[in-house]
Amino acid sequence: MNNATVDQATIDRVIQMAWEDRTTFDAIQRQFGLNESAVIRLMRQSMKASSFKMWRSRVTGRKTKHQALRSDEVMRFKSRDQKNRDF
Repeated sequence: MNNATVDQATIDRVIQMAWEDRTTFDAIQRQFGLNESAVIRLMRQSMKASSFKMWRSRVTGRKTKHQALRSDEVMRFKSRDQKNRDF
C-alpha cells in the first residue's frame, strides 16, 4: 500500500483500526496489506508527534494487538460497535 496512491478514507480507516484495542496488526495486514512496521510508518506520517507517541505507548506490549499473543478465547478482531458497519 503506497500512501501516494491511497485515498484519505482508506488511510483514516487504517488509523482507526490501529487505535482500536481489539484489532490486531494481523487483521490490518489481511485487509490492507500493511505489516506492523508499515502501520507504524503510516501512523508516524499521518499524526501529530504527540498523538503518535501516545499511540505507540498505548500499543507497545499490548497482547490484543498481536494475534499470536492474544488469548485463544478471542475470536474476533472487530469491536462490538462495528458489527453493523461495512468498511
